[in-house]
Amino acid sequence: MAEHTVKSFDAELELLGRHISEMGGIAEKMLADAMDALANMNAELAQQVIAVDPRLDALQRTVEEETVSIIARRQPVAIDLREIVGALRISSDLERVGDLAKNIAKRTVKVAGEGRIPRAIGGLRGMHDLAVVQLNDVLDAYAQRDAERAKAVWLRDAELDAMEDAVFRELLTHMMEDPRNITFCTHLLFCSKNLERVGDHTTNIAETVYYIVGGRPLPTERPRGGDSAAA
Repeated sequence: MAEHTVKSFDAELELLGRHISEMGGIAEKMLADAMDALANMNAELAQQVIAVDPRLDALQRTVEEETVSIIARRQPVAIDLREIVGALRISSDLERVGDLAKNIAKRTVKVAGEGRIPRAIGGLRGMHDLAVVQLNDVLDAYAQRDAERAKAVWLRDAELDAMEDAVFRELLTHMMEDPRNITFCTHLLFCSKNLERVGDHTTNIAETVYYIVGGRPLPTERPRGGDSAAA
């Protein structure tokens, strides 16, 4: 970011960036802890994830208030305006990532006592690992204002879609093999959808970073993977 004659403006923009960085760190940890809780059927860890969510919500509200205040007082244009609006958009996506991690934690609390077919968690673990890499990469792209890295994240969204399709088929097989698995696997299906939605919010952030840097949007049609490509 270019320096401004009014140094307090620079300080305000830097504070926005720090809030986004803090939100990103919280969202990443929530997602990692939610997956660990699910993989180990750890209801206590899941409850900790749920308890962290209000902190992320509070930060998102802080970013909203700060962006409105800066726009009203500074009347920014061009790159400055893109930076401020971009921070607002990214904070909203990170808040939703936290909500999705919280949803996985809530499902974990419900199934923790069952412990059925632990091998069914494997596909979800793979989805989580990819989602975390993508989230980390896009947050790095934001920190470095790297449009090409953001675009690379955007292009990889199809991989997570394809993995969700594979998980769906696997869980469906488990349900058909034994009706007693239906409730457990249904909760896992919702968890896989949550992870796929994390990927969607990650690509939203990638689009925002790309726009902040270059002032132009990525294509409106995202690459799709798996069975969803034919939908």
